[in-house]
Amino acid sequence: MCGIVGYVGSRRVVPVILEGLRKLEYRGYDSAGIVYYQDSKLIKYRCEGKLSALEALIDDAIIAPSHIGLGHTRWATHGAPTTENAHPHTDCTGELVLVHNGIIENYHSLRLELQAKGHVFKSQTDTEVLVHLIEDYLENDLVAAVQQALTRVEGSYAFGLFWAQMPDTLIAVRKHSPLVLGVDESGAGYIASDIPALLPYTNQVIFLEDGEMAVIKENDMQVFDSVSGNRVQKEATTITWNAAMAEKAGYKHFMLKEIFEQPMAIRNTISGRINPETGEVTLAEINLSDEDFCNIDRIFLVACGTSWHTALVAKYWIEKYAKIPVDVDIASEFRYRNLLINDRVLTISISQSGETADTLAGIRLAKQLGSKVITICNVVGSTMTREADGTVYTHAGPEIGVASTKAFTSQLAAFFLFTIFLGEKRGTLETEKKLELAAALIDIARVIEELLPVLQEQIAQLIEGYYDCSDFLFVGRGVNFPIALEGALKLKEISYIHAEGYAAGELKHGPIALIDNKMPVLAIAPQDDLYQKTISNVEEIKARQGRIILIGTEGDKHLNTITDAIIYLPKVHDEMNPILYTIPAQLLSYEIATMRGCDVDQPRNLAKSVTVE
Repeated sequence: MCGIVGYVGSRRVVPVILEGLRKLEYRGYDSAGIVYYQDSKLIKYRCEGKLSALEALIDDAIIAPSHIGLGHTRWATHGAPTTENAHPHTDCTGELVLVHNGIIENYHSLRLELQAKGHVFKSQTDTEVLVHLIEDYLENDLVAAVQQALTRVEGSYAFGLFWAQMPDTLIAVRKHSPLVLGVDESGAGYIASDIPALLPYTNQVIFLEDGEMAVIKENDMQVFDSVSGNRVQKEATTITWNAAMAEKAGYKHFMLKEIFEQPMAIRNTISGRINPETGEVTLAEINLSDEDFCNIDRIFLVACGTSWHTALVAKYWIEKYAKIPVDVDIASEFRYRNLLINDRVLTISISQSGETADTLAGIRLAKQLGSKVITICNVVGSTMTREADGTVYTHAGPEIGVASTKAFTSQLAAFFLFTIFLGEKRGTLETEKKLELAAALIDIARVIEELLPVLQEQIAQLIEGYYDCSDFLFVGRGVNFPIALEGALKLKEISYIHAEGYAAGELKHGPIALIDNKMPVLAIAPQDDLYQKTISNVEEIKARQGRIILIGTEGDKHLNTITDAIIYLPKVHDEMNPILYTIPAQLLSYEIATMRGCDVDQPRNLAKSVTVE
């Protein structure tokens, strides 16, 4: 969630830090700060609110002739979002300074111990405990002090720090929280909590693993095991994203840009992986043998939020075509029940960032119980991809809007690829069916691409009568039921309208009591094998005067007898409906939120990458 940026090199540091923090605004934050070294002392600025407030506070200092510093955007956990609690935090001397993501779980006992020794705290944060603890061990060797302090720390952390008495050196350490390093041709060194912060300056990154510490100087970057102190050899990875990919490219919001990028994201995800002539799927990074797949008795799908909705759709596909029972768990609940997992269970995690704390904890437990783990993820080199046995990358590119769009549809595409792949390995898919499914997946990007411009205009007109409502229901059946859940989630995330998704057949078991002439209900009603059932449920809503919006198949004249508010979509293969019908749900939420004047890209209280439990 929080953002870290650090720099040491020949450039003026303040503009580098601020630009890096701007690239991390998508992560969500409520305060910001920066520190740099100048004239033999540390200069620190912190404030509540957005980066614009920090820039105003800094003012002319942006041209300060300093070449080393740290910046941070904070999403409050311990302590309110105040200036006092904003990072960076310093020790008692004011010479040691630190920025931190994660949670120090034993901060309270450490704080009491340090206070008893005379340390004075100025904030309510767990982070300040860390910088005072390092100070407590610090004599002349900063690296040794960090190592000693970390033996006392419980929890998750990614942090950067430097010391006024070593004004040419940054230290970076991570455990269970993402942190990457960057290097450029000038010899400069960078620290960031996510890749976009580095892209304006370099595409050469080094991924720190858990328990690794980097000592960074201009023209010198060394990585060590933070426990043993042994040197670790690291290779830089070239990132193919460029800085422009993280900009709005003329769209009003990142979210809208990313909605329109979905055809490309789907194509990138399936490109080179599926043979249109045979239907065969190749997943080079899956890293499991044919025997492993044949020995699977059951699959667990583990995810949070939008990725959980991906898993719900995938359950239908896998059970239908690979003939394996599938359990779907919300990651935050997964590890707190009595899991019946062994070496004949495959666990699949789904995460856009690959850093989601609850999902990471779940797959770690599954591995302890003997399960093989595969992850579906959008970020190359993220923690989840490194800890899993195999990976299916989605190749959606950076997603800046907090409300996930292209990450979701590319996850669906990746899961459909995996379903065909698994059916091949287990011999449950005939060649003719593989060809049919492959053709459907290959074609869906084209369908969406042709549809998007017209669909946006249609929905913008449609929502005139709905944008000011206080509640909203979404309903669907079968494989489209999770899309109702996803549509409701999108609407509540960015417009702050109370919205719920239901299986349409469940309405009569309680939710139908909410239906009246003020309640909008969006029903997903493609002409599939559950069409008649869905229409029956919609008729029940109509009988109670619900305000119905229908998303259905082109040419379905019966829908006109139910409502005038209809969004028609092209006829596609039934299994592609979850991908296709997601698009109008996203646009509906976007247009309503925009009309209500909401901050679409950075909704209140939300963060892009949830790296704490």
